[in-house]
Amino acid sequence: MAPGCDQPGEFRAPPEAGTPPEGPPRYRWFCLEHVREFNARYNFFAGMSPDEISAAQRPYAGWERETRAFAHVGADRPPSWGDFSDPLDAIAGRFRERRAASAGRQDGKPLSEADRRALHVLGLGIDADRRALRQRYAELARRYHPDRNGGDRSHEARLQAVIAAYQQLKSAPAFA
Repeated sequence: MAPGCDQPGEFRAPPEAGTPPEGPPRYRWFCLEHVREFNARYNFFAGMSPDEISAAQRPYAGWERETRAFAHVGADRPPSWGDFSDPLDAIAGRFRERRAASAGRQDGKPLSEADRRALHVLGLGIDADRRALRQRYAELARRYHPDRNGGDRSHEARLQAVIAAYQQLKSAPAFA
């Protein structure tokens, strides 16, 4: 708060210069009128040399630091600190689900991402065979077809998704 001001300090301002760097910064809080005054006279570059100012104004300032890679092949790797206590299986369960979702078929036939989505639409596992595919397609087509629902067209989008999924999988190498 500004000295002599009785308004609540709702707006945060940077800490005063010379504040010790230990712990979290101790921000100053001002009312709207006093934060406007503070912003009008605030100079981020005060006390910097011309070289420091130039370095701070570079378009890529801060981007030259080393960072970890974001992409992995397949699922995220489980934590390297795997001997932690996880009684509810909350953390390990996440990695188990991702690894299972990216797992291959038992017979070694390849599945594309579109094939996996189509299997999900049909409610089939990744190891389904051509016979199971045809049976599931026939079952879902009968369930969602308007002739079987008394002319109800509310399931039309679902039927189209089932047909598209079957067409995708019918020509997939895993079901050839």
